[in-house]
Amino acid sequence: MRIVAVEGDITRQRVDAIVNAANSAMRGGGGVDGAIHAAGGPAILADCIERFPDGLATGDAGWTTAGDLPARWVIHVVGPNRNAGQTDRGLLASCYARALEVADELGVRTIAFPLVGAGVYGWPLDEAIDCALEVLRPAATEVEEARIVAFGTGTYDALAHHLHGPWGAAHA
Repeated sequence: MRIVAVEGDITRQRVDAIVNAANSAMRGGGGVDGAIHAAGGPAILADCIERFPDGLATGDAGWTTAGDLPARWVIHVVGPNRNAGQTDRGLLASCYARALEVADELGVRTIAFPLVGAGVYGWPLDEAIDCALEVLRPAATEVEEARIVAFGTGTYDALAHHLHGPWGAAHA
């Protein structure tokens, strides 16, 4: 699987599936979750309510329609909220592993991930990046390209450094 660092808006990625850093209620929220629901329209929330009436457990993943997004599916993952005392890095890693399992079930070949946990959930940026790469690099999957989408130049630069060393990566 090819891993690519991208600076930009995850809701504009033309891929088979966009990964959403959701909360356990699966009813929309802030940050990436809010942006995906806003850009994708009401079909995403309606599908969340139908598929996940009781929400989704931390570390797990499930899929819905992508609504108006330029993707076919949204794969929702629930990361651990470090600010609320959920410090088990295994749950953060599980988000990436489970997202790839769901992607394989759906036949996804291209996928866009946010840096799960690195926003309002309080995971340090370097740790969030390391965790993502530790799962994605050795992954046995049918996914051909995984984009990690960084919102902002500082996040992108840190991601590119971790992905390719001090030589960086091309903006995609």
